[in-house]
Amino acid sequence: MMFLSTLKPKPTEALRALFTYCREQDWAGHDPYDALNSPFLKPEGWTPKLVRLAATQLLKRSPVDVRWLLRVPKTQNAKAFALNLRSVLALEGLGLVDTDGLADYFIAGLERMRAPGEKYWNWGYSFPWQTRTVCVQRGTPNLVCTTFVADALMSAWDQRKDEKLLDIAVSAGRYIGETLYYENGSLASFSYPSPGLSSTIHNANLLAAALLLRIEAAAPGTQAVDRAMKAAYYSAGCQREDGSWPYGEGNKQAWVDNFHTGYNLSALRNIDLIRGSHEFAAHVGRGFAFWRAHFMRADGAARYFHDNTFPIDAHCVAQTILTFLEFSDIDPDAARQAEFACDWALANMWEERGYFHYRKLRFGSIKTSYMRWTQAWMLLALSMLAAHRAGKRT
Repeated sequence: MMFLSTLKPKPTEALRALFTYCREQDWAGHDPYDALNSPFLKPEGWTPKLVRLAATQLLKRSPVDVRWLLRVPKTQNAKAFALNLRSVLALEGLGLVDTDGLADYFIAGLERMRAPGEKYWNWGYSFPWQTRTVCVQRGTPNLVCTTFVADALMSAWDQRKDEKLLDIAVSAGRYIGETLYYENGSLASFSYPSPGLSSTIHNANLLAAALLLRIEAAAPGTQAVDRAMKAAYYSAGCQREDGSWPYGEGNKQAWVDNFHTGYNLSALRNIDLIRGSHEFAAHVGRGFAFWRAHFMRADGAARYFHDNTFPIDAHCVAQTILTFLEFSDIDPDAARQAEFACDWALANMWEERGYFHYRKLRFGSIKTSYMRWTQAWMLLALSMLAAHRAGKRT
């Protein structure tokens, strides 16, 4: 099925409009999982777990945004700031938008958003969130948020060589390697979302391992490289015969999706690049072949699951663009496929007010604007696409 629109901008036009929109919003917004920021749903109050779960899913899935009714505030989010920092670094020097001072703005914001009272530098989300087992309080540091922030700071350090940025990343890496790592027989993993939770989430494992190796390459002797590699070996070894990975090893984590698979491929590829090896090349090759065959429809729509297209999610669109761009050096058709995915999104998920819709459903759309989940990711995808077109290495 093809969805058509008469309001399709060109990628550069969309980049400028989205950049302006995010800036006018002060880089703040709502999130699919921010229901518990409502004063009526405070997790430390009377609200039972099932109510918290139901409220979160209701707001996330509703085609009509009722956050105003529940007085859910817009917030600045550390992970969104990390993605925005990467976007600005990619756009500097291209002359497409005014990036003057913005890298410093996002770095200062990330310093301000540091989890308070912690031994190490680390970060959490700007909202409480309820999992099936625990309620994670607002700002509580976690593996994924910390990994994305530290990785963005390393990208800034690559360009600026500001030792403060490296020092912060070193501390964040120590938090991951010393606080979150655990072993159980042959299993080696980093805890997510909190220390002491023996979860095994493959994209979190691999992204964290790649980060620790990246920091170690810049600051030798500071990171737990042996732990990083054990976690990487474990999660790489959980790849299925067809090249796919389940999201995790929990009883209800067997699904296979687009963007987490993209994370796995990027992380394993970066580990090999950092180490100057081809240790994970076979895993990456099988994984990319599976991802390429299963996660983009013939018309350019980015599929969410390997066996089901819907919902078509802007986060999946962004990661589809980013994954194709990352593999463009070894796949001669990858850059064209990135453009193809971008064109579909602009034709079908673009809002004329200057942002992307959250999801396209089988029937209808959820047009809510989410800053972290949607706009920051799409801004990064458009920025990396612009940098690739300009021949800029990122």
